[in-house]
Parts: sequence; C-alpha cells; structure tokens
Amino acid sequence: MAGGVKTRIAALRAELAELEAQLPPPVSPLAPAVFPELPVIDGVRFATAAAGVKYKNRTDVMLAELCEGTQMAGVFTRSTTRSAPVLRCEEALAAHTEAPDKAGKFAILVNSGNANAFTGGRGFESVDVLRDAVAASLGCPAEKVFTSSTGVIGEPLNHGRITSAVDGLKGGLDPARGHSAARAIMTTDTFPKGASAALDLDGVPVSISGFAKGSGMVAPDMATMLVYIFTDAKISQSVLQQMLWLENASSFNCITVDGDTSTSDTLLLAATGQADMPVIDDFADPRARVFRGALQGVMRDLAQQVARDGEGASKLIEVRVTGANSSGAAHRIAMSIANSPLVKTAVAGEDPNWGRVVMAVGKAGERADRDRLTIHFGDILVAENGWVSPEYTEEAGAAYMKQSEIVISVDIGLDSGKATVWTCDLTHQYITINADYRS
Repeated sequence: MAGGVKTRIAALRAELAELEAQLPPPVSPLAPAVFPELPVIDGVRFATAAAGVKYKNRTDVMLAELCEGTQMAGVFTRSTTRSAPVLRCEEALAAHTEAPDKAGKFAILVNSGNANAFTGGRGFESVDVLRDAVAASLGCPAEKVFTSSTGVIGEPLNHGRITSAVDGLKGGLDPARGHSAARAIMTTDTFPKGASAALDLDGVPVSISGFAKGSGMVAPDMATMLVYIFTDAKISQSVLQQMLWLENASSFNCITVDGDTSTSDTLLLAATGQADMPVIDDFADPRARVFRGALQGVMRDLAQQVARDGEGASKLIEVRVTGANSSGAAHRIAMSIANSPLVKTAVAGEDPNWGRVVMAVGKAGERADRDRLTIHFGDILVAENGWVSPEYTEEAGAAYMKQSEIVISVDIGLDSGKATVWTCDLTHQYITINADYRS
C-alpha cells in the first residue's frame, strides 16, 4: 500500500513539473505596460503555428511573406560557431546584394525552442528542407527564404514538425498579425517586444514596424537575438544595408545582459517599396536622413526592451561614458562596466558600490587616469579627482539604487569620446533560469 502511494505521489509530482514547464515565466518588472499597436506594412503578411518544436500548446513558428520587389538587408552574429540558419541567411543576403532586382517574393520562417546550432550537416539539411517547403507553398525562390532558429544548442531540429505546418501557415497569412508573430519567436523572454514609427518623406506617409526576441546570451556582435523590421518605404538594397549597419552600431551592439554572444543572432530589415514615392538610391538623399532617424528610434526601442527583459532582471542600467580618447574607447569602457558581474550584482543588491565602477574602468584596457575620473549615479556626484566627492553621502546613493532604472555616468577626463550602453542587473534568478534551461 505504501509503495503504491509513493508511486502515485511521484507521478503527481512529475505531472506538476510538466504543467509548470508549460507556464510562461513571470513577466519582467521592467516590461512595458502594453504591447504597442504595430501598423500594417503594405506588402507584408504574417502567420504563426504551434508545431511542438519544444513547447506544448504554444505558438513556436512564425512565417512572414514579403511581396515582389522587396529589398532585404541584414546583419548577423560574428560568432565563429554560428548556426546553419545564420550561414544560409548570409549566403542568401550575398546573392540578393549581387542581384537585388531578381524576381520573386521573399519569406522569413522562424522557429523557437531549438537553435539548430552545432548540429553538423543535419543542420544544413533542416534549413534546406524548410526553405524548399516554404518556397513550394508560397511560390517563391528557395534562395529568397530566410530561416532563423532560436533555443537549445546542439540538438537536431525536428524539421518535419515545421514542414507539416507550412501549408497551414500559408492559409493563415494576415498583415495584422505582427503581435502574434512577435510572441511566436520567444524563448525565455517574458514579454513580446515591438516598436514602430510613422514618418513623412516629402509628403508621402511611410511606416516602420518591427519586433524582436532576446533575454539571455546577449552581448555585442548582436545577441541571442532575432529582430525583424519592416517598412513600406522604397529604398535601394545598398542604401538599406548601409543604414542598417550604422544604426545597429548604436542600438543592438550597445546592449548586454551577460556578455555571451550567441550562435544565432539575426537582424533583418525589409523594405517592400509599396509607398508611392521615388526610390531612395543615394545615401545623401535628404529623405535618407529622415528615414534613418526613425529607424534608429525603432531599433533603440527594441534593443532597450531586450535589456529590460534580461533573464532575472529587476533593474535597467544605462551606462554613459564621456571624456574618453575616442568613441571606440568610450564604448569599450562602457561595456566593461555593463558586463562586470560585480557592478551588476551591486545594483541588484541596491548597493552604491562605486569602487566597482572604478575597477571596471581600469580593466577595460583603455587609457584612463584615476585622478581625472568623475562618477555620477543619476544626478548624484559620487566621486571626482580620484576620490569620493565631499558632497556625497552613502544614504543618498543607497536611496538612488532602489529605483528600477539606474544611470551610471563616468567622465574619463581625457578627450571627447563618448558612448552609451544598456544592461540589467544580475540576480539569482538568472542562475535559476539558465540552470533549468534544458529541463
């Protein structure tokens, strides 16, 4: 009798664990109050499906169909162990760059739950099967199908579960399903991330809309990040690619959660050209500057949302560095501070330990003079001239650290180089999430 009870208890515990695994994680306290209303982009349609790649009873596949004449730009992780989907995307983008006006629609297929990374030749086989399935269903060239995968590394992708959903995805394509698409690509994210902008280009209304996923394994050279941005503007491929490279440097390459660069990072920008306007084919075109400004706003918004959703995060940290030898030096110093486990845990513990900031400046490998450093926490002057400011009180610093959004400013005192990056604190929950990730 006792043995039967123990067996039943063990079964119930296993059932409870399985149910808990299906529950979404608690939403980050730094999440936006609501998901933004994304504008419909003429020439783009979305669909989602629950294919059971890893998770049960939740959408885990997203398909985007892009009209004929679309121009595509992209940037990818520079990891030397990047995944098969990333390598195929790089090939597809290179082919598009060489022949930007080649006929045919584009498509983007994304799955969560499995990264299809470090899977040898099977990884490429899965990508090619998926591309062929989408091409056959949508009637587009296979070389214009971009695929992305995010999730566990080193496990073969059961691509059959996805191919069996492709025709259903085609039937569900709808231009207003951006929110559903953003949710389908999530892994450890606690909220879907979206942003948009409306602008006027010489009297022609244009929209930009995008969504992203990312929560952990986030560092410069992109992140465990997938980002898809769409616009109806008419822009040449070369100008579109140049804009994306430039704006990526001040947005997604300025965030970090844990200092780890993923195998799967992908950022795609698609311009459908459906707006009634002359093409922007010169970077010096005044309309290009206006578009870049709006694109920058969307990309920074999405990047900061990724930092807000850092695994286990309870505080958003903005690090501002000024007075460095160059902008590159300022960026490296800022990232040294943002990636420091000691700085991040001090913020998590609401400890105004400015000595850890000094340490992080010193280890960055850039020129700095201790006696010229100035450090602020928000508007509070903490240290100057190589020592704590006489105006500073520990009580003021501790009170500031209780806020959910923290600004750490450091002036190096040497030249005019400056940079701003965003990160989050490091809590015990980060360990819990990543220790259980493959369970």
